[in-house]
Amino acid sequence: MWASAVAAQTMEPRDGWAVIATEKPYPQLVEDVKAAIRKNGLAVVTEAGPTEAAKARGIEIPGNRVIGAFNNDLAVRILGLSVPAMIEAPLRFYVTEDPDGGATLSYKIPDLVYAPYLGEAGPELAGIVAELDAVFAEIAEEATEPAGHDG
Repeated sequence: MWASAVAAQTMEPRDGWAVIATEKPYPQLVEDVKAAIRKNGLAVVTEAGPTEAAKARGIEIPGNRVIGAFNNDLAVRILGLSVPAMIEAPLRFYVTEDPDGGATLSYKIPDLVYAPYLGEAGPELAGIVAELDAVFAEIAEEATEPAGHDG
C-alpha cells in the first residue's frame, strides 16, 4: 500500500517553489542537474534519496533524489552576515520520477529560503540571495532542456 501511495503522487506547483516537469527519464535528470550545478560554479555537497534503500528492502518506489548545492565562497560570505542563515546551506534541488516516465525538478526559491534572515543580515544578504536566485534558475533551465537542445 505504501508503494502505491507514493507512486500516485507528483510534485505540484506551490508558493515559493520552482517546479519544472520534464520528459527526461529520472536517472538522466539527476545527472543533468549535477552537471548543471558544477557548470554554474557550485558543488554537489549532499545527495540523498530513499529509492535505492527501499529497493534493497524489497520495496519499489519512484525515483526520488535531493541534491544539495553550494560552494565555499557563498558559505563564507553568508556566514559573515548571519550565523543562523548557514542552517539553510546547502540549498537543495529535488528530482522526482513521474508516473508517465518523465521526471520533475523542484526547488525552493533561494529568496524564500533566506527571507527570515534578511532583517538581521540586511542588503548584503539580499544581494547574495539575488545571485543565488539567478544561479538556481540557470541550473534549472540547463538541467531541464530537452535532449539535443543547444542552449
